[in-house]
Amino acid sequence: MLTGDMLRRSARRFPGKPAIVFRGPQGVERIGYGELDAMADRVAQAVLALGLAKGAIVSMLCRNLPAYGAVFFGVARSGSVVNNISILYAPDELGYVLGKSETQVLIYDAQFADKVAAVRERCPGIRHFVEIGGAGKVPSVAGALPFERFVGGAPAGQPQVEIAETDAFCMTYTGGTTGHPKGVLMNHRARNITAHTVVVEEHLEASDVIAIVTPLFHVAALNIMFQPAILVGATTVFVTPWSAAAFVDAVEAEGITACFMVPTQANALAMLPGLEERSLGSWTKLSFAGAPMPDWVQVELMRRLPGLRLTQIYGQSEMGVIAALPWQQASAKLGSVGRQPYNVDVAVLRPDGSPCDVGEMGEVASRGDNLMMGYYGEPEQTAAFFKLGNGWGLSGDVGVVDADGYITLVDRAKDMLISGGENVYPKEIEQVLYELPEVAECAVFGIPDDKWGEVPAAYIQLKPGCTLAEERVVAQCEQKLARLKRPRLVQFVEEFPKTPIGKIQKNLLREPYWVGRKKI
Repeated sequence: MLTGDMLRRSARRFPGKPAIVFRGPQGVERIGYGELDAMADRVAQAVLALGLAKGAIVSMLCRNLPAYGAVFFGVARSGSVVNNISILYAPDELGYVLGKSETQVLIYDAQFADKVAAVRERCPGIRHFVEIGGAGKVPSVAGALPFERFVGGAPAGQPQVEIAETDAFCMTYTGGTTGHPKGVLMNHRARNITAHTVVVEEHLEASDVIAIVTPLFHVAALNIMFQPAILVGATTVFVTPWSAAAFVDAVEAEGITACFMVPTQANALAMLPGLEERSLGSWTKLSFAGAPMPDWVQVELMRRLPGLRLTQIYGQSEMGVIAALPWQQASAKLGSVGRQPYNVDVAVLRPDGSPCDVGEMGEVASRGDNLMMGYYGEPEQTAAFFKLGNGWGLSGDVGVVDADGYITLVDRAKDMLISGGENVYPKEIEQVLYELPEVAECAVFGIPDDKWGEVPAAYIQLKPGCTLAEERVVAQCEQKLARLKRPRLVQFVEEFPKTPIGKIQKNLLREPYWVGRKKI
């Protein structure tokens, strides 16, 4: 199935049904399926009128606005590739990604016009600028077209373009937790597989009202929630900007039934005062991924909202969703990320590509049409991803599989530290720290040590109103872990640097300790 067909078919089934309910600072806007479908056609026609070659890059820099949906499906129908760019980028990062992706058209939110103007001279390859949400004003970026004029002059009707499922249509840049971000290039078939995986594993259906609370520039919202919702003909609710309070208000006002959240958002909800007193009975489906979810958050949400069913999903930009832990197994398999879905292959492999035994640590890998085409303009890194051959792509995650096929992640391979010649996995230490009831979030990483090479350091954020002594942290680890895993440095912090989907950026915590030192 082509991506554009997902919207087209749902529009024929539910032409007057709301596809997007936009709950923004200025009020509520509702866009029906028929209206969204027609707008996507006009976007496609407008892009085609620019005379671009098939596969040209059209970049999107935008908040979660209704226009995002029209651009996503519209560019997909044009034969071009929509490149989803983080709105959090500083100008230097934005300029790098626009240049690296060879962007020819930039469609941007007027709120970020200053950033666009700041990098324009660095990006001579961009031939067309289109501004969303300028409220009728002349765009501040010279030569830019208002979005309304860009699509308003385009003909109505479905464009006649020959597109195959194997054609590229979508690119997302990785969060950049280490080094420069990489452009993950996907074809229609890969994202079609992910959409169907999510529909099956999260039990989505046309009657659902699905909240979109993570940024659409990331796969978590765009491909793991919005695209599957449109596929089944559900109503989506954009809560822009996100806050725990705004989300609860939206559940009550719109009858939200399902939502995807990153652990940081679930954490905020778990600690929200008065949650039990709100009318949240419609909300029965919560899926989460993006970073390790502390067990206490899951337990607390299930306690405070007993009607809420939690489904953990696990995947990557490069692979889509490759494992799911259904709510029925949430208690029995707490800590696992689930087992492979029906339509992809997943395994835990040794370095030689052979499968690991039950309980044996290896690298999680996936194989199938769900995998990316490659990293855009990065042949060496693409080759490293596929280095095992036989179609396997490597996740970079170390994990173990149990007798039932459920995978538990040990850690990111790159986060492992070697202390005195022994492998130490930070996640194991973090799990012990999360047993302390005062701990909201924590991050463990390696710092240099003259004797042992490197030793663990622990950064800890406490729950509101809590205090915790360093001595108690150390005692907890000494009681539960081997001595070499005891943190030699404990630092309490107010907040963590994070990627847009809530992953703690350990590289930013770790780097100052390694200035002028070589990591062994």
